Amino acid sequence: MNRDAAAEYLTGHIPGAVRFDIDAIADHSTPLPHMLPDAAQFARDVGALGIADTDTIVIYDGAGMYAAPRVWWTFRVFGAEKVFILDGGLPKWSAEGRPLEAGPVKREPRTFRAHKHVDLVAALATVRAALASGSAQVVDARPHERFLGQAPEPRPGLRSGHMPAALNVPSTSVVQNGRLAAPEKLRAAFAVGGVDLDAPIITTCGSGVTAAILWFALDALGKAPQALYDGSWSEWGSRGDLPVEPKP
Repeated sequence: MNRDAAAEYLTGHIPGAVRFDIDAIADHSTPLPHMLPDAAQFARDVGALGIADTDTIVIYDGAGMYAAPRVWWTFRVFGAEKVFILDGGLPKWSAEGRPLEAGPVKREPRTFRAHKHVDLVAALATVRAALASGSAQVVDARPHERFLGQAPEPRPGLRSGHMPAALNVPSTSVVQNGRLAAPEKLRAAFAVGGVDLDAPIITTCGSGVTAAILWFALDALGKAPQALYDGSWSEWGSRGDLPVEPKP
């Protein structure tokens, strides 16, 4: 979003809140952006933030509903069960006149026992197989113009367009005023995108962030997806050996 999240956090955050940096708590062995780390790194980094797997964990972001679902999904992938998203995030909290504090927060280290639910994370081979066989619907959360190849990708070196046979439900269509839209609006958004809510779904996007917004919306409807494609278009769009529609 071309914002300085670290600076915004230090300027003002919910009292006692620690900052989860999706670019720091990530796999640094790959050039792909903010890919999931392994269980050992997640346990170490999150434990250092003072978070245990048995805690009740509340996630929020500065936009209301943008990166929070990615962090919510990440905690669930690594075994946390009591994870929630603050409705409306920081914008709603601030609009209601609730307190903020500035500066860093240091909590006592805790033990986070992480185990990675690998079945919730789709690799490239899984996505290719699903597209070829129709065994799962691959639903892209990017804006419609980018999906159609009518707008450039924000990351350099990526082709424009989409995976053949993928469907498009822009993440903005399931968010209203920084909050998850009402259930009827969620169902309508997926219907417009041609998604069968009763069939398996793999969510994807540009880099695995807004794909989690679709996951959160589907979960709210009781239709949790099969998996999220972590590499998303950052991986697919950078590979000249993978097909793209419309063809360049």
